[in-house]
This record gives sequence, structure tokens and C-alpha cells, in this order.
Amino acid sequence: MKKSPRIGVLYSRVRVEEKWIFAAFEQRGIDYEKLDNRKIKFDLENPTPWLQYDAILERSINYNRGLYALRILNSWGIPTVNTASVAEICGDKVSTTSILAQAGVPQPRTMVAFTPESALEAIESIGYPVVMKPVVGSWGRLLAKINDRDAAEAILEHKSILGSYHHSIFYCQEYVEKQGRDIRATVFGDEVISAMFRKSEHWLTNTARGATGEKCEITPEMEKLCLKAAHAVGGGLLAVDLLEHPKKGLLVNEINHNMEFHTVQPISGLDIAGMFVDYILKIARQRS
Repeated sequence: MKKSPRIGVLYSRVRVEEKWIFAAFEQRGIDYEKLDNRKIKFDLENPTPWLQYDAILERSINYNRGLYALRILNSWGIPTVNTASVAEICGDKVSTTSILAQAGVPQPRTMVAFTPESALEAIESIGYPVVMKPVVGSWGRLLAKINDRDAAEAILEHKSILGSYHHSIFYCQEYVEKQGRDIRATVFGDEVISAMFRKSEHWLTNTARGATGEKCEITPEMEKLCLKAAHAVGGGLLAVDLLEHPKKGLLVNEINHNMEFHTVQPISGLDIAGMFVDYILKIARQRS
């Protein structure tokens, strides 16, 4: 008789999504353990304490903690959702853009530079307005819409003086007029399970910045593009953000490997937390 899979859930803060996920495990009677990444320790020469888990769901807010945990767990052969390779690609915008470009996925025009001088040339090559983003980051933080050369010179000077990792790589992207919205699609493996418009009067349409959600019908074009993008980065549980370009059509803006779904779950009417649990159980049973 096969034993019931044992699941670990790695997290850093219990948000509403984690509450829903924990409740879904409990409703199904699944053996799972909450793993607070502020308290765990990895002995890199002794994987034994971690081999009790058939799979681990990674839900850390801190990107680096999640990534290094995934690298260690995957090196020990422990299945994770998502994998370290997917997290590494999706958590770094340069990596995401490069992989998607290689796969022929349409995106906003993007240029990367390593000095303020070359970044200014890149910005003016794209043409104003342009969006500058940190290579690593979420929730719309540290994004800047640059409307002219004076603003570009000021922001580039500020970033070079601040001098941290977040500011030392200049990721410059064409500004796409969103008409007050973008689209977030949720991909589970080989299926686009839901999509929503994220609406805001501000040019940033992150729900973390106050945008509201509205159900979006999944068109065949949208489904094909989202699956192509998701497969390019390695697949799994992903949120694909799309822009509606007035001339180029749908473009992939970003891919999130550790999605929040507090807005899309009630809008879609789907039990997305339960689907998370079903997906990680499927991965765990493949191992056991």
C-alpha cells in the first residue's frame, strides 16, 4: 500500500494565499508541514532531514531565500514547485527576456546596458517615454517611466550613486500605452486556467499598487502565447503578464514564478488554492 505523500510548504509570511493553501491541504486530509524560511537550516552535507518530503511547494516572498532553497532541494533530488531553474529565469528580468526572445515570444522592445552613459544611449535608441525596471523585483517597485532626457539623466545619476545590485544593471523597455489595463493569465502546466484584466488609472497596473481586477475571457491567441511563454521558461505554476500593444498585438511583459492570487481567485470563481495542492500532489506522487 502506497503511503500518503508528505508535502512541505516553504514560506516567509502567511498571506491570504498561504491561508487558502493550508486550508486546502487540511480539507483534503493531506500530510503537510509549514516551513518558515526564517527558521529553517540546511546542512549541505546532510540532506536526510529533508528527504521525508515527497515534494515542496515554495511560497517565499524573498526571492533569494526561495531561489537558494530550491537549488539546495533540487540538488538533493527533492521535487519542488516551481523548480530552481524556473525561479532563476523568471526572477531575473534579463534572463526572462533573453529566454523569451530566443523562443520567439513577442515582447516590448528591451535594451540592457551596464553604465549610465550606455544606458542613456539605449533609452534614446528606444525613444521616449521608456520604462526602466530593476532586474530583480516585484509589485511594481523601483519602476520609472522616463519621459525625456532630463528625467533620464537624473534617474541614471541616482541609480549609479545608489550603487546596489538593483541599480547596477540598466534594463530599459519601450513604454506601451496600456489604455488603463493589462492582462494577467494563470498557467498551470499545460493549461491556462484563468485570466483577468488589471485596471488602474495609473500607468502601473499591479494589484499591489491598487489596481482592480476584472475577469478576462481567454482567447485562442492568448492561450497559445501564454503556453509558449510558460514552456520557454520551463513550465510549472506561472502568472504571465500581457500587454495589448496598439500595433503589435499581445506582448508578454513578465512571468511570475511565485504568483499571488488573492484577486484572481474570487474573480475567476476557481479554487486556485486547491489547484495548487492538486498540482503539488501530482508532482509528489510521480516521485513516490
